[in-house]
Amino acid sequence: MRGGPGGRRLSTYAPTGARPVDTQPNEWWRRAVIYQIYPRSFADANGDGVGDLPGITTRLDHLVDLGVDALWLSPFYPSPQADAGYDVADYRGVDPLFGRLEDIDKLISAAKERGLRVIVDLVPNHTSSEHPWFRAALPAGPGSPERNRYVFRAGKGPAGNDPPNDWESNFGGPAWTRVAERDGRPGQWYLHLFDTGQPDLNWDNPEVREEFRAILRFWLDRGVDGFRVDVAHGLVKQADLADWRPPVEPLSGPGTEAAPRPPMWDQDGVHEIYRDWHRVLAEYPGERMMVAEAWVEPVERMAAYARPDEMQQAFNFEYLLAAWTAPAQYAVITRSLEATGAVGAPTTWVLSNHDVIRHASRLGLPLDAPRPRGIGPGDPKPDPVLGLRRARAATLLMLALPGSAYLYQGEELGLPEAMDIPDEYRQDPTWERSGHTVRGRDGCRVPIPWEADAPSYGFGPTDASWLPQPESWAEYALDRQRGVPGSTYEMYRSALRLRRSLGLGQGTLAWQEAPDEVLTFRLGDVLVLTNFGAEPAALPAGTRVLLASGPLEADGRVPTDVTVWAR
Repeated sequence: MRGGPGGRRLSTYAPTGARPVDTQPNEWWRRAVIYQIYPRSFADANGDGVGDLPGITTRLDHLVDLGVDALWLSPFYPSPQADAGYDVADYRGVDPLFGRLEDIDKLISAAKERGLRVIVDLVPNHTSSEHPWFRAALPAGPGSPERNRYVFRAGKGPAGNDPPNDWESNFGGPAWTRVAERDGRPGQWYLHLFDTGQPDLNWDNPEVREEFRAILRFWLDRGVDGFRVDVAHGLVKQADLADWRPPVEPLSGPGTEAAPRPPMWDQDGVHEIYRDWHRVLAEYPGERMMVAEAWVEPVERMAAYARPDEMQQAFNFEYLLAAWTAPAQYAVITRSLEATGAVGAPTTWVLSNHDVIRHASRLGLPLDAPRPRGIGPGDPKPDPVLGLRRARAATLLMLALPGSAYLYQGEELGLPEAMDIPDEYRQDPTWERSGHTVRGRDGCRVPIPWEADAPSYGFGPTDASWLPQPESWAEYALDRQRGVPGSTYEMYRSALRLRRSLGLGQGTLAWQEAPDEVLTFRLGDVLVLTNFGAEPAALPAGTRVLLASGPLEADGRVPTDVTVWAR
């Protein structure tokens, strides 16, 4: 380790007036490829081992060369970093760890000069416990206006010694923490669906709603093009805060007929908040957008967040979690296009992000194995060759689909999960709150490699990196892949160039046959084939291969776990 510290045609939308090349505004987010930057792990300009905004600015040309349309920045706001910045102490500033407010202004300006749009993370479900509002709430006492900005309740039992309900934190342990009142005696409890340093806001309070309208305007005035809304399904809680025990995992989110929606997730009241925000964005010229991080099922509940008067997109996590089989991929793609098409929205496609195991490793696990929440020393390891092979095939399949695609930094290099981080270096609060039973998300957040032979692989000017980098990552470095035919980086570049020139990402998908072991569809005159079977699959006679995720057989057939774009 380095460092430390005949086909069936779907009834989906066809965007009006869509063009292969986005030379002018035209609801750009319907078909955009958006690149997620995790600021602390992208590029470090000052050598302290933590990525920063000036570092990101120096690497913007990488995004241009890659061919993406926009970038999404994970939080960079002032924060005690209890949850890597998702515990925000000031929504209108920049944490000194990442730079200054003028650095985000420079980054936005530099991105715009390069034709890149900028989306920033917004965290409205909770603040940091260091936020001025929460610091004022503690001494203000029960029933005060200050406490009414959050979810404070008296405990159960004669002395209030038990939490108000049985909810559990998403990071493990109880979702309630008791505070001491001004006289030193144990007092009320506050709700935190995540870390104790992330108290949940009370969205029934008009003051909270007005504050976030002002925060939206603050960033829109600085030129951002949109917002990724964290925990978008969590803002409104069931009024009675009823007890709830999940059937499988704590706070898993989705609800079905067999398991009703949890009282803390996906309540219908969240949609009025987003209709209000939609009106705020409409005050500004250009095409501003929002995308919901809403871990909800079924897919129709997800699509509700992207109705015409709410957000423009919602992340399609059902797709991210779908099994790597032809029937499973067919089913989730079909359901997704039909659900979002019914509300006139684009579908988003995503395979990796800062909260899940990188898909180059995830897809190397046995198909029938349960999905782990992190991988560490001593845990079963995925097959790295199989994982990357499937990841490349999955990426080409995803980038051909109609809608918007999200990429997570480093996936264009084929980065696997960092699986041998020593436990003493782990920083995800899940690790501590689970009693060291859940490894957490650190493995997908390790600083990415740019130059094989440079300190910290070019992440910064020194060997420092806030999480240790695997020694094997030299082989994934950008300078080892740029210009190398067949490299994962060059496959991504080719795919994004062809996606734009061929008009992929828009139009109507037409399945060619019912899937069994081979998935085949057309978009216009482009044929997309992914072979999930053990035997090579033949392409239709007379087709010309445009791009393949891996080498084809000598006779032109498509091997297993390979995707082909052809005409």
